[in-house]
Amino acid sequence: MIDTLLPEQVRRSVKSFVLRAGRMGTGQARALADLGPRFLIPYSPELLDLDAVFGRVAPRILEIGFGMGDSTATIAASQPDTDYLGVEVHTPGVGALLKRIGEGNLGNLRIIQHDAVEVLNRMLADGSLDGIHIFFPDPWPKKKHHKRRLIQPELVALLARKLKPGGYLHLATDWEDYAWQMLTVLSGEQSLRNTEQDFAPRPSYRPLTKFERRGLKLGHGVWDLIFRKAV
Repeated sequence: MIDTLLPEQVRRSVKSFVLRAGRMGTGQARALADLGPRFLIPYSPELLDLDAVFGRVAPRILEIGFGMGDSTATIAASQPDTDYLGVEVHTPGVGALLKRIGEGNLGNLRIIQHDAVEVLNRMLADGSLDGIHIFFPDPWPKKKHHKRRLIQPELVALLARKLKPGGYLHLATDWEDYAWQMLTVLSGEQSLRNTEQDFAPRPSYRPLTKFERRGLKLGHGVWDLIFRKAV
């Protein structure tokens, strides 16, 4: 996919994700059919009116790559006065989060099933977001695949443009070398300021995932980074 709004080196010839054939459960498929028309926003190359989408004026948080949506739903349920927009390419994850939306009656959550870079470029206005979450993106652990990692300088510059002054960017990973790369990349973006000297303690709003709990029991690390856009 070609995106004319990004520099040549980050156009979508190199993608940070691979579409995998995942199994859809019956509950996920039912949620997709029943709740998709209300909570799924079709991709369109024009700016979203977020006030119209959510039917109110409220703080807006974008999550990129929410997986199966467990953390997303938990956070949205705990923050009903904040609106959440999740972007994910994998259909089983979209179905799973729609199921959680139905179970929890989460009116403050919407989903776009599309490539996040195109959504950022085409659908979200500069200065429209109060925060951005990217939790446990694919680490692409082999060195030859590091170019596929999502967190690159050009993307971070794009994310920073979408934040309001004072808005935050929260990343988390359980791969130490990726954590240090994230820290380097974010520190290089002049419009962002680290809220800590390096890594941040896990904020109370980010729930532990089952994989994270398992890793912590085995002594594995998890690294959170929280940067704010300069006012």
